[in-house]
Amino acid sequence: MCRTSIYEARNNFSALVKCAEEGEVVELTRYDKPVAVIMSYEEYEDRKANKVDWLTKWRKEHEGELDDTGFDFTPSRECPDPSKDPWA
Repeated sequence: MCRTSIYEARNNFSALVKCAEEGEVVELTRYDKPVAVIMSYEEYEDRKANKVDWLTKWRKEHEGELDDTGFDFTPSRECPDPSKDPWA
């Protein structure tokens, strides 16, 4: 991985794009903190195609555990007794 500042990247942009085309990821920094990445379009497309929504993935992993049959979800009509307030 190549790391360079944004200021240096302005002066060497063509060379950095060439590095990215060859498969090297280029990290751009501002005040020594990473702020952006230059990568090849092919790698970008691969990452975009492999991106899976975490919730969809979790649901597939726990599909058998999410069966809610046998549970009574009927809301209770009982009113709590204000005289038995646990925080009083």
